[in-house]
Amino acid sequence: MSRSKGRTPSQRQLRVGEELRHVLAEILARGELRDPALKDLSITVSEVRASPDMRHATAFVMPLGGAADPVELMAALNRAAPFLSHEVGRRITMKYTPSLHFELDSVFDEAQRIESLLRQPGIARDLKRDGTDDGA
Repeated sequence: MSRSKGRTPSQRQLRVGEELRHVLAEILARGELRDPALKDLSITVSEVRASPDMRHATAFVMPLGGAADPVELMAALNRAAPFLSHEVGRRITMKYTPSLHFELDSVFDEAQRIESLLRQPGIARDLKRDGTDDGA
């Protein structure tokens, strides 16, 4: 399952996305949000994608430890998006401060699913056999 929507992001989009990721992670780590649904939660910001015009950014987030309800977390983050956007604007100098949108990052779940598939006895046996036959 891919998050890409066609075009490859430009070098500038990648740089801006990475800077936004660092700033958002810092804000969330410091607990600067007043929303009770976000209090005492550890949230990982795995990626931020900026639109080509830099006016919108989508942050892919994941609660650490699975302690939070993902639906409630997304609702709380999207409620806090204007505040977070304002804080980002104070910390980064850009022509336009991007409006933030949050999505749950499913890449970790997908990787875990693939890893569990590869650990199944039949598949592990085939992988091991393929690896030993190459040296003969």
